Formats: sequence, structure tokens, C-alpha cells
Amino acid sequence: MLAAPRTALLSDPARPLSGEQAQAYEVCIARRLRHEPVQYIVGSQEVYGLPFRVTPAVLIPRPETEHLVEAALERLPHDRPVAIADIGTGSGAIAIALAHHLPLASVYALDLSPAALEVAESNATALGVAERVQFVLSDLLDSLPSSQRHEFFDAVVSNPPYVSAGEAAQLHPQVSRYEPASALYAEDDGLAIYKRLIPQAYVALKPGGVLAMEIGYGQCDALAGLLSGWREACFINDLQGVPRVALTYR
Repeated sequence: MLAAPRTALLSDPARPLSGEQAQAYEVCIARRLRHEPVQYIVGSQEVYGLPFRVTPAVLIPRPETEHLVEAALERLPHDRPVAIADIGTGSGAIAIALAHHLPLASVYALDLSPAALEVAESNATALGVAERVQFVLSDLLDSLPSSQRHEFFDAVVSNPPYVSAGEAAQLHPQVSRYEPASALYAEDDGLAIYKRLIPQAYVALKPGGVLAMEIGYGQCDALAGLLSGWREACFINDLQGVPRVALTYR
């Protein structure tokens, strides 16, 4: 709106606004008063040190998602090629952050939403990883060729929809009114996508491959049951001590 870097604003906070700038500011304030998320108003959100374009077509990446990225980076080799699938990529935050920090990785970013994939592709181009991220319109892994759905990936990562219908009324209006429902809600107490994804991931991962998923509040026990046939299943807490990432190996 101001076409000025943050440092300029901090060094000159009394800088007067032009009439056009003041009008644009008032429009932004009005949008915020209607509970529209700041990230949609300004059009961006930082994830793992990288700036991502966000629009109402994609879920706004949360700080909790950085725990998922960190967990995957800690467990994947940085010195050899790896293949990664990001299921429900949205803005591409997870896929692109992994591609950025793993320069030898090939990443497949899958989503059911063409509009979300457009945002993700623009982010990959802007952040210089487009050559190593392949975007696929797909319900989970279904649209990949058979060869890539059987012992192909070193890692499958996902931040799937996990809010149950019963929790919808508890969400803040800035979430329930503006963020895409398809990226928020899942049936079966929020577990429906996990119940489909986990078996697909088991088949798609190489032996020893890692599955990392963001999970919702109170879903730890249910996910532990769904992962009972996997190796070394564990849960990583967020900064509030809430289990937020389910991690396991094939």
C-alpha cells in the first residue's frame, strides 16, 4: 500500500500519508473490522523464514506448520536426492520450504483445488524452486501414476483438513468466514482424511520412509491407533505443549 520498506516506516513513523494512501489504509481497516485475516489483506505470510503469497483460495499457514517442516528437515538427508510428496499443499508452504532447504530434493505438491495450486506455483516461482516442485491436481495421491504410488517417496508430509463439524462453531470468525472450508473441515471427528491418507502413504513410501502430518488438538490418541502398524510412531508438541505433529516410519 505504501510501497515503502518496513525499515523506512520504523525510522520515520510520523511520515505523512497522501490522500490516496490514507484512503487505501481506511479500506484495509474496514476489512479487518469485518474479521478478514490480516494475511489476506496484505496478501502474504512468512513461513520458515520465507515469504508466501496467500489468497482466500488457500489456508493461511500457521506457526504450528513450521514444526512439521522442521521435523521433516531433521529426518531427511541433505546430501543426496530425495522424493517428497506434500498432500494438500495449499499455498505450497511446506513443499516449497522443504525444497528450499533440501537443494537435492524433488517435491510433488498435490491438491484438489486448481486455485490453490495456482497460488502454490506462483510461490515456487517467486522463491526460485519451481524447477524442483511438480504441482499435481489430485485427491491425495490418486492422480499420480502407479509407479509413483508404490515405494517411490522418501517422505510424505501433510497438513490435511482436521477440524470436525462439531468444532466449526468454536472457530474465530476470521477463520470460519474467510478460509476455505475444504482446507479446514473433515468428517469422522476430523479424522476422515487421515484414515485415507495413512494407508496410501504406507504403500507410496520406500521402506524406511517417513510420514509426517500436522494434527489437531485432542487427536493424538486416535492417530496413535491409526499408526499402530508403523515403526517408531511419535508425536511432537507445539510451543504450548500440545501434540501437533505425528511422525512415523514405514
